[in-house]
Amino acid sequence: MNVMLDTDGKETSATHGAYLKLREMILTGALPPGEKLKIEQLRGLLSTGASPVREALSLLTSDMLVERIDQRGFRAAPVGKANFEEILLLRCTLEETALRASIRNADAAWEDRLVLRHHHMKKASQRDAPDFEIAHKAFHMGLLDNAHLPMLKRYCSQLYDLNIRYRYLAAGGPSYQKRSIAAEHQEILDAALDRDADVTTKLLIDHYRRTGEYLSSQMEA
Repeated sequence: MNVMLDTDGKETSATHGAYLKLREMILTGALPPGEKLKIEQLRGLLSTGASPVREALSLLTSDMLVERIDQRGFRAAPVGKANFEEILLLRCTLEETALRASIRNADAAWEDRLVLRHHHMKKASQRDAPDFEIAHKAFHMGLLDNAHLPMLKRYCSQLYDLNIRYRYLAAGGPSYQKRSIAAEHQEILDAALDRDADVTTKLLIDHYRRTGEYLSSQMEA
C-alpha cells in the first residue's frame, strides 16, 4: 500500500495522501477555481491509482472545495464575492461563540498552549517558512480549542480553509502589506491571556474584517 506522512507525522493511506495533496493544491490555487478535475490527469500528477483519486475528490466535496458536475465528473469549487462574504460572516459569528466559550474555560494549560502556538507562528513568519500557514491556523484554532465544542471547532476549521483559499488568490497587494499582522496577532493573544472576552472577540473580528475588506477590494479590481 502507498503511504505518506501527514502534518502530524502519521502514516496515511494512498487515499488520504491524495486528499491532502489535492486539498493543498486547491487551497493555494495550483488547481484554479472552476477547473475540471480529470481522474486520469490527477493519477499521473499524484503518482497513484484512479480509486484513491476518486475517493479523495469525494472527500473534498464534503469540504466544499470540490463540486460534482455530473454523475462522474468533478471540478474545483468556483469562487465569488458573495461566497467570500458569506464565509466571512460565518467565521465572525461562529468564532465569536467559540472564543467566548474558550475564554470562559480559561486555565493555565490553555494559556501555555496558546503562547507556544503564537511563538511558533511568529518564528515561522520571520523566516518566511513554508509551514507558516500550518502554524498560523494552529494559533487561530488554539484560541478556540478550550471551548470544548468539537463540532463548532470543526466548522470553524473548515471556514478557515475556505477563507485562506481567497487569501492565496488575492495575495501580494500593496495595501495588505501596510498592515502589521504580527501586531494584530499579539494584541489578540494579550487580550486572551487577560481573559477579556469582549476585547479579544472585538480584536479577532476586526482582524478578520480588515482582511475581508482587502480581499473584497481585490476581487472587485
